[in-house]
Amino acid sequence: MSIERIDSTERMSRIVKHNHTVYLCGQTACDPDWDITEQTQRCLVKVEDLLAQAGSSKEQMLSVTIYVRDMKDFAAMNAVWDAWVSDCPKPARACVEARMARPDLLVEFSVTAAY
Repeated sequence: MSIERIDSTERMSRIVKHNHTVYLCGQTACDPDWDITEQTQRCLVKVEDLLAQAGSSKEQMLSVTIYVRDMKDFAAMNAVWDAWVSDCPKPARACVEARMARPDLLVEFSVTAAY
């Protein structure tokens, strides 16, 4: 089976498709003025756009790992997430607190979906 890599750089691919599965690179959205709610909303827009580009959708998500800089933001992030997935099948999900690559990053989403 072939592997399709979309929007590749010297470091990574934004989308990898293999065996009817889509793997997205970690999605972040940062601006020093954005709180966890804004960053989460913007990340999920990016996830939805990339899934569409790959021929998939949020309804076809299999697994999502969410990294938050500080668990104090867990409830606020979940409020955005819950609204976003309210009308679709729920993927398997994990959420962990993690040191982020930059201090202004509050959340990151790693998504695997079918297509």
